[in-house]
Amino acid sequence: MTHQLLVADVLARVEEIRDEAIEVRRDLRAHPELGWHEVRTTEVLERKLVGAGLSPRVLPTGTGLICDIGSGDSCVALRADIDALPVPDAVEAPWRSTIDGVSHACGHDVHTAALLGTGLVLAGMARDGQLDRRVRLIFQPAEEVMPGGALGVIAAGGLDGVRRLYGLHCDPRLQVGQVGLRVGALTAAADRILVHLTGSGGHTSRPHLTGDLVYALATLVTELPAALSRRVDPRAGMSLVWGRITSGSAANAIPARGEAEGTLRCLDVNAWRLAAELIPELAAHLVAPYGVEVDTEVTRGVPPVMNDAGAIEVLHDAVRQTFGAGAIAPTDQSLGGEDFAWYLENVPGAMARLGVRPPSVETAADLHTPGFDPSEESIPLGMTLLTSTALLD
Repeated sequence: MTHQLLVADVLARVEEIRDEAIEVRRDLRAHPELGWHEVRTTEVLERKLVGAGLSPRVLPTGTGLICDIGSGDSCVALRADIDALPVPDAVEAPWRSTIDGVSHACGHDVHTAALLGTGLVLAGMARDGQLDRRVRLIFQPAEEVMPGGALGVIAAGGLDGVRRLYGLHCDPRLQVGQVGLRVGALTAAADRILVHLTGSGGHTSRPHLTGDLVYALATLVTELPAALSRRVDPRAGMSLVWGRITSGSAANAIPARGEAEGTLRCLDVNAWRLAAELIPELAAHLVAPYGVEVDTEVTRGVPPVMNDAGAIEVLHDAVRQTFGAGAIAPTDQSLGGEDFAWYLENVPGAMARLGVRPPSVETAADLHTPGFDPSEESIPLGMTLLTSTALLD
């Protein structure tokens, strides 16, 4: 089949399945599940794939699944993440979240629906004798937790026989129909930092008789990011931002315990690898003058997503042949974390950014916010891109 006929066939098959994929997305949006709890989501996907004559394998953790289509000694893999976030849904739509405080605020429902639709297209091609290769679908749980579910997929053999891997991520800065592509680092490394301070506690009238834990905690949260900036090459783009600080319950009592929790993000993988030892060292030095004890936990999250040049070239070809060269958009490295990076530590591959901003909206709500509302027109476009990529690689 010529490339022109192949593209026409893919577009026709996507059009046949688009409504089904969108309905699945609406179902998932209405019933979001947090990482490692995606039981219903997994059941929906398994039922759809089995109905298409496929044999999906649920991961040992009980959520998420892997499904091969076609045959061959090696395969191209396509990955989507299936978990939601502990973020309320503020979007007014019939399919808004029915679970209080939980929503698909990062667009994983779009990723999942696009990959499921891709699987249904490829299954149809296989039945018609038009799939001359093996393609693996990876529906991964728990991308939004640290450490993420990618490590479990790898441990379960999800990359066995895989020669290249691709994925998509919603980008509300790009309009529907645009695809952001970048060779090299696409995201940043990301870790969770949790610092515990303990002291004897005491009366605020006598701070000299106890460790002034709140003052020490305030010093830590303001000075630790500054200290990092003097110990790490500024070109590494290291950023420590606190999201939670807790301590005390009375205005006239110095508490005995306090915590600060945040995220460390870094553009450079080598600087990131140093952080696990550097942050506890600096934290200890900063609070030492105040007579309190410190315990610092650095939970390794993810390295940067490093897009392979060869994989990006395949994505370029897929976009050009299906949407036209004008659909390719430049995209910058972000400080966001993405556990797709762990796969790329093992096999070459690439992640593309899928435009989800409706043409009628000039500025869309960002990822991880209650108002994030990706256009459903991005789903068939994601299906087309993933299917074409798998066939062209």
